[in-house]
Amino acid sequence: MWIRKFMRDRKKGVDSPMPTQVLSNEEFIPRPQSQKQKEVEFWIGQMAEEKSKKLGMDRRSFMSSAMGLATCFLASNKVWGKVWEVDEAETMDKAAYESKLPKGEYFIMDVQTHFTDGWTPNFRTSEFMKNMGFNLKDDKESYSFTQFLKEIFFDSENEMIVISGVPGREEQRDAAGKVLEGRARGGGPILPSWLMAEARDKINHFAQSRRALSQGNLAPNHYWDKEKNVMDKAKTLEQMDREINNYKIASWKWYCHADPGRSGHGFQLDDDDAAWFYDESRKRGLKTFSVHKGYSYQSRLLGHLANPKDVEKAALNNPDITFVIYHSAIQHGPGEPEFDKSMDPVTGDFAWHNILMDIKRRNPKINNVYPEVGSFFNVLAIANPIQCMHGMGKNIKTYGVDHVIWGTDCLWWGSPQWAIDAFKRFQISDELCEKFGYSKLTKEDKARIFGLNAAKIYGVDVKEKRNPISPDILTQVKTSYLQQDILRDNAAYGWVRAND
Repeated sequence: MWIRKFMRDRKKGVDSPMPTQVLSNEEFIPRPQSQKQKEVEFWIGQMAEEKSKKLGMDRRSFMSSAMGLATCFLASNKVWGKVWEVDEAETMDKAAYESKLPKGEYFIMDVQTHFTDGWTPNFRTSEFMKNMGFNLKDDKESYSFTQFLKEIFFDSENEMIVISGVPGREEQRDAAGKVLEGRARGGGPILPSWLMAEARDKINHFAQSRRALSQGNLAPNHYWDKEKNVMDKAKTLEQMDREINNYKIASWKWYCHADPGRSGHGFQLDDDDAAWFYDESRKRGLKTFSVHKGYSYQSRLLGHLANPKDVEKAALNNPDITFVIYHSAIQHGPGEPEFDKSMDPVTGDFAWHNILMDIKRRNPKINNVYPEVGSFFNVLAIANPIQCMHGMGKNIKTYGVDHVIWGTDCLWWGSPQWAIDAFKRFQISDELCEKFGYSKLTKEDKARIFGLNAAKIYGVDVKEKRNPISPDILTQVKTSYLQQDILRDNAAYGWVRAND
């Protein structure tokens, strides 16, 4: 049986601002907690109990503080060796923490954030899951827009975000031929394009400044002429114009292995339908394509289309198109049964991620492909920090530090602040740098990855967004929220096994 990670933690008395095991974002079946993850969780509990007593704090207040988060990284170092840059003093003195990791030091732009439309995906109640004996319940509030605002803005240092899509096809007209609007368009229970645009506008209205961008879900196989077995180009163009002109999207979000239009198949980045789509989108001025690659479990029938091999031809044929490759194309996350076999401990290569790396090695002049690190950096940081060094090291070595894009895949992981802190403290060991040719990360490198690279892609003026003079209601609300001593919610909303 699966349960929410936060429910499992509360049953066991675990309160950690950093997840202590890999969760399922519903794209794979959660694995049992590893022995080392259990050890990290044990040390977090032991150290938190000791330190909170010394400070005269209750444990929950301590773990909701910056000192509690520092304790998590110190506990991880006890198990994995010195992989995180954290000092003992930070676990006992808030000032020491704030001195080492001052807020506002980096412009942070998360390009992979999600909430849902009051639903949970059908995956949990599918026959496949029932046949495995899982009895899963919906938890709408955990994925709501209100929770999204709290976790993404109030509980983290995000300056800007991109609300990132999931596959969904909107209905264009009713039976009488009238054009549908808003919720009547449907588009799936998670994040249809119209809802992303609506949420973006709300956030920016609250802030009286631009804090959010949104993506569009339209893809080549969404509107399909089933009789002729070809794309319905008229409907596709109608939707394309709506998403660009009405929704004012900043990027497309593609899942080659999804088929919401029930075409009977997926598509590839280098096929003829995709080429036609690029041309039409190019004419309309939109040339950024964010593409889910990896995590092939999301589709048992079409999962092979999440392989990044098609990136090569698409990038070469369309040098003016920007391809942001989500999850860095890792085939299996650490929570999947096949993960151990998909990672070569000798070379540090990951299945499918190595295909993405080889594309650049074969074509060093390719300059329009950007590996994104949502559910890549953060999940590897939990599962095995050494493997995390390999993954990030290869992204940077192969594509360049100016081509690695920050994303977290939150809300699935709760507030992204723990991942932000993790990357601030992240460093690649001398041993791996010497053996594999990786580079040490400077603050300038981290600044690029945290947000400067994404800002360049999306045309965001970093200085303008950091301007304290700009009216920003979200910042005011965040200040009020902190002044009221409301504790950060150390809850992760993905799924784990109930008996862990």
